Amino acid sequence: MSENDTQYLQTYLEDKISKSRKALAALEPYTQEQVDALVKACAKVVFDNAEELARDAVAETQMGVVEDKILKNKNKARLIWWSLKDKKSVGIIEREQHTGIVKIAKPVGVVAAITPVTNPNVTPMSNSMFALKGRNPIIIAPHPKALKCGIRTVELMNRELKKLGAPENVIQILDIPSMELTQMLTHKADVVVATGGMGMVRSVYSSGKPALGVGAGNVQCIIDRGIDYESATKMVTKGRSFDNGIICSGEQSAIMPRAEFDTIIDEFAKNGTFLVPTSKRDDLREKVFPGGEMNREFIGQSAKTIAAAIGMEVPSDTKALLVEADGKDDRFGAEKMFPVIAAYRYDTWDEAVTIAKTNLDIIGKGHSVCIHSNNKERVEQAALKLDVSRIVVNQISAFAAGGSYQNGLSPTNTLGCGSWGNNSISENLTYYHLINISRIGNVLHDRTAPPDDRIWE
Repeated sequence: MSENDTQYLQTYLEDKISKSRKALAALEPYTQEQVDALVKACAKVVFDNAEELARDAVAETQMGVVEDKILKNKNKARLIWWSLKDKKSVGIIEREQHTGIVKIAKPVGVVAAITPVTNPNVTPMSNSMFALKGRNPIIIAPHPKALKCGIRTVELMNRELKKLGAPENVIQILDIPSMELTQMLTHKADVVVATGGMGMVRSVYSSGKPALGVGAGNVQCIIDRGIDYESATKMVTKGRSFDNGIICSGEQSAIMPRAEFDTIIDEFAKNGTFLVPTSKRDDLREKVFPGGEMNREFIGQSAKTIAAAIGMEVPSDTKALLVEADGKDDRFGAEKMFPVIAAYRYDTWDEAVTIAKTNLDIIGKGHSVCIHSNNKERVEQAALKLDVSRIVVNQISAFAAGGSYQNGLSPTNTLGCGSWGNNSISENLTYYHLINISRIGNVLHDRTAPPDDRIWE
């Protein structure tokens, strides 16, 4: 890039940052009610325009399934708003009676949000909602292959914010597809949220600014003995095939009891999962992982498209391909951003957990595991051994790991993976990661220092 080009980008960015600083000041006096009105508007407009946004996203990115993206746009919009609507994020948000601490929420400043090609609508939406909930302006840096999708999403949100009399430029977007510009943004903003590839996330953490990133996903799904296999396989298939497998929290590997393997495979087949013959396993591996690397040509493509690429005919209703891994180090055990499930057999529960751990140690450590079991002891045994931030039990991981009405995980599109995934948080990103908290420490007159014999007893 020439010196003139760099200077142009610097001038362009300085204008964005300056406008955000003015918006930050204008948001400061907003009440909780005013803030929540802005947050709700962002969700509602994505919900109302879910179909248009979904069709545009598939057309531009050439990834995923329109119908699934419509569902995702609608479900994430209402779920995230529902989770935020009653939360305090302005002024005094909590008084702790037992400690005397009074908590006061304040903005973190200008938020930079790098959003992925896989979620070009809902991630800008949710990041904007979290930022505004804390009275922060946000500048979104969309993936270059989803630039139009991101711009359209921001246009719709800003249209609704304007109707509410919101300050100008509370949500902005970089409309120049430039990696250098995105890197500049991470150095100029006050806080950075990064959702996307590991290379980009690592770059963000070196920006010198507080950063909230995510790690790679490779959700291992362990199926226990004696459960409802029909229900479990239906959930695993739905999670792996949803949006053609591009969801980071989608099921990747099915680890099944050896004695029940054939029975479970039959249930998978009833739910639209096709077992790849052993004779085609090497062909499939070479096609989707040439040279050991994921073939980007197949990211977000259908199971039928992938099958056709190796000359394999599958039933017309096939939703996902199931391939038995050839040993514990098989590349099929890694992350697959297309509807292919790696199958494993185990004899003992410890062996099942070891298979999951082995795959996660290669890629996906810190993200999520899905367990289908009615045995609480086994679930907790696995949770103690596996280095992941969330364990989803008897649910569709693709939907539930990012928060659900029926679990306590914070609804989000940005899933932190802790130090295991080189992330600063080991939970789902939400609004409280984008607020600063001042704490008043009051004197507790009824408290005295305990005597030494009690301290050391």
